[in-house]
Amino acid sequence: MHIAEGYLPLRHSVGWTAAALPFVVGSARALSRRVNANPADRMRLAASGAFVMLLSSLKLPSLAGSSAHPTGTGLGSVLVGAACMPVMAGLVLLFQAVVLAHGGLTTWGANVFSMGVVGPWVAIGVFRLAERVGASPSLAVGIAAACADLATYACTAMQLAWAFPSATGVTDAFVRFALVFGVTQLPLAVLEGVFSAFVWKSIAPLSRRTPTLA
Repeated sequence: MHIAEGYLPLRHSVGWTAAALPFVVGSARALSRRVNANPADRMRLAASGAFVMLLSSLKLPSLAGSSAHPTGTGLGSVLVGAACMPVMAGLVLLFQAVVLAHGGLTTWGANVFSMGVVGPWVAIGVFRLAERVGASPSLAVGIAAACADLATYACTAMQLAWAFPSATGVTDAFVRFALVFGVTQLPLAVLEGVFSAFVWKSIAPLSRRTPTLA
């Protein structure tokens, strides 16, 4: 899902960075308030960040200018809240761009918006909906993680479609990008959902905290 360095036109890079920055700043403030209010949350926050780093580093080749991999933000959103994820995703993406040549600095904003904003908010919404219809917590986490993964890639497909519309328009380009992503991302989303549910089930006895948007 990481769009590669230099792949987006300059105005798109600037625009997505401008769109992502308010979320990152707000997320940093939410994270600071969380730690100050409850220092014990540091372990949960660190684990969520490590989970995002681990899963998002497992990249596979995809269409030109991007890559396919799990995101890890779904489980993190359930553990610490969607509002804390933009800054975590931003730091992970910055590290990967500088150290691992995965993603890029000029595409950082676009990648943060898809992975750190869209994915986490979809995850928390799906998690709460799944619980309302009677799903067990671990099943709800698995579904939320899979949906967060797919939402992230749908956003990336739209970003690429806006940057490189086909002769018939943005919608057609979006469908084409999404179909290509789907070849690798659908099975990855299922695997991430299963793995996230397993991790949740393993740590649930250690944490009784209800997921929150804050």
